[in-house]
Amino acid sequence: MKKLSVLLLLPLAACIRFGAEPPAALLTLAPATAIPAGQTQSSAGTKSITVQVPVVPQELAVTRVPVQSSDTSIAYVKEAQWVEPPARLFARLLSDTLTARSGMVVLSPRQGFTDPGAQLSGELREFGVDATRSEAVVTFDATLQRVGATTFEKRRFTARVPVSVIDATTVGPAINQAANTVAAAVADWAR
Repeated sequence: MKKLSVLLLLPLAACIRFGAEPPAALLTLAPATAIPAGQTQSSAGTKSITVQVPVVPQELAVTRVPVQSSDTSIAYVKEAQWVEPPARLFARLLSDTLTARSGMVVLSPRQGFTDPGAQLSGELREFGVDATRSEAVVTFDATLQRVGATTFEKRRFTARVPVSVIDATTVGPAINQAANTVAAAVADWAR
């Protein structure tokens, strides 16, 4: 009798699903300029900077890719998902770009606890697609406190890249290009 009940439950087990189906592939960011492997840096003779993970609005606090379809309406790209939240991806891209372009020693908040050097933080305001203009858009409001300064500098960086079709295969590369443009501009400003 026990075997019969187990056999009757097997077809039902195929129907049960916990959570949504994962997309075929997850999106990530790749730096335009790679850091050479084996390169040693020391904060003894080079400037250092601590990069904070940016603050984000709620639509970017998830791993989905937002699409601004009007001034007051947001949707998400079907089957497009980041490998981790955009704020962390962008912070890592900023760190890699700062290292490659400026030669600065880039520290995480935990590493920069005793001597953070300059401090870069900010808000990642846009990191998705503007459907009204068919463009990927990245906007970062950066806040920089230079070494020894008691004041902050703020600056907005924005990049837009055309997107022919808004789908899971086209938005990732376009957002990656826009994010690299913004990261390069931030790195040049923070030197």
